[in-house]
Amino acid sequence: MGTGFALDARLAADTVAVADLPLCSVLLMKDARFPWLILVPRRAGVSEILDLAAADHAQLWAEITQTAAALRAETQPLKLNIGALGNIVRQLHVHIVARFDGDAAWPGPVWGSGTALSYDAPGLEALRARLAERLGG
Repeated sequence: MGTGFALDARLAADTVAVADLPLCSVLLMKDARFPWLILVPRRAGVSEILDLAAADHAQLWAEITQTAAALRAETQPLKLNIGALGNIVRQLHVHIVARFDGDAAWPGPVWGSGTALSYDAPGLEALRARLAERLGG
């Protein structure tokens, strides 16, 4: 783990932990409208993918692929949206969002679309546990 790493408070407030992969923490957004995972490389002071060391860059892409495959297997979406924006939360994080025809933001982007809908506690925990299992934990 990178020295001095701390998860951004906004990411911590909006997510629950799913798993720790070799580079990234995998988080589940607390928005039941969209199955939505976030990968956060545990490296301090990194805001862009290109800021990562070459080995971390390669590991990030491997973990994006692994996590996207787990989300797709669990949710069977029409489309996966993968992106690293960072305009509000500067800490490097990658969104992987399962999208469905007719979801709350379809076909537009999920960012800034409406108000988050909370999972019920058992539903959130069940999805978190299934995703963790698919990611090897």
